[in-house]
Amino acid sequence: MARNQTSKGPKPQKIGNRWAAPAMVGSAIIGLIWIVVFYVLNGQDVDYPSFLQWYSDLGNWNLVIGMGFIVAAFGFAMKWE
Repeated sequence: MARNQTSKGPKPQKIGNRWAAPAMVGSAIIGLIWIVVFYVLNGQDVDYPSFLQWYSDLGNWNLVIGMGFIVAAFGFAMKWE
């Protein structure tokens, strides 16, 4: 008796979340740059251009925002396969 069915091995798994690595690196770099710019400009009498006035108005909240980007990078790392 011949078998008509052939044995197919396990199905290949889909490689997903290709966006996670670039998002992780990008978020970490943005957070690092945000904090570095805050520390470089902090305590200096710099006349900010009008489009950067909001950055100086945030004050020490800039640290929270920068760390938020870095924490988001760790979140993206959890999605990376």
